[in-house]
Amino acid sequence: MKAIAYYASLPISDEKSLQDIELPEPVAGPRDLLVEVKAISVNPVDTKVRQNVQPEAGAAKVLGWDVAGVVKAVGSEVTSFKAGDKVYYAGSIARAGGNSELHVVDERIVGHMPKTLGFAEAAALPLTAITAWELLFERLQVREGKTDEGQSLLIVGAAGGVGSILTQLASQLTGLKVIGTASRAQTQSWVRDLGADQVIDHSQPLSEELKRAGFEQVTHVASLTQTDQHLDQLVEALAPQGKLALIDDPKSLDVTKLKRKSLSLHWEFMYTRSLFETADMIEQHKLLNRVAGLIDAGTLKTTVGEHFGTINAANLRRAHELLESGKSKGKIVLEGF
Repeated sequence: MKAIAYYASLPISDEKSLQDIELPEPVAGPRDLLVEVKAISVNPVDTKVRQNVQPEAGAAKVLGWDVAGVVKAVGSEVTSFKAGDKVYYAGSIARAGGNSELHVVDERIVGHMPKTLGFAEAAALPLTAITAWELLFERLQVREGKTDEGQSLLIVGAAGGVGSILTQLASQLTGLKVIGTASRAQTQSWVRDLGADQVIDHSQPLSEELKRAGFEQVTHVASLTQTDQHLDQLVEALAPQGKLALIDDPKSLDVTKLKRKSLSLHWEFMYTRSLFETADMIEQHKLLNRVAGLIDAGTLKTTVGEHFGTINAANLRRAHELLESGKSKGKIVLEGF
């Protein structure tokens, strides 16, 4: 089968950083689905793994943790899917990625694809939807419902992949006042269209930007990028006993700054359930089915920002390059081989 992989961590400008290769077809285990991959999307985790994880000598490492496709076969213990089902999922970082014609994945982290979307539009959703949902409702413990409880959410990096779906979830399913950050006119417009009540510029001091927007303080913060650079401003912006959640990988973080206000810190990593095969691993299956229903009802919309054409090494290198530039909005998708 066709696949895109790398043999050594190289700069994305190097043609060997991602290569078109052939691999044997994978075999589904008892709880696995064998999926014919129709579309993928690209996430910052792809670039981080490519840059930092050296494959074993002579081994090809396949990236890609957002897939939409069709079930080709099921394992002996599968109960939720059958051959022919259209599915979407983010996979497991502990297994081979989905940048290949065929892919195996545990059924407990797979959802039925939204009926109203094509494969490319569906592939833009799983990783970011799971991350945003878990961050909002499980880590920050925000309650669903449109009741105004006087609470507010600042989303730092609201135009990115996770920010684009988090902005929608918070504005559509909760009573939070949602303030998104974006630094360019194009991305600020994108965030407003997704439902943010206010949009501020994260290239300026955040506490000052918030006050200009009419917010003295916020009760919740979702810091999706450059947390270490913004930490002092986030602590200042948060109300006493507020909650700070993050998804990025700061090299260092002085958490003692949170003590004076009794702020709580929450880290969201959507691979935790699949990596440790937690007892509640099936929650990601349920979550993706719920998101599909919200998409089909028109409550949420896909977050495709760019369609880079067919799934091959050259197009994936372009996608990695754009993500590494920090100038992407929404999700980058590729479709077909």
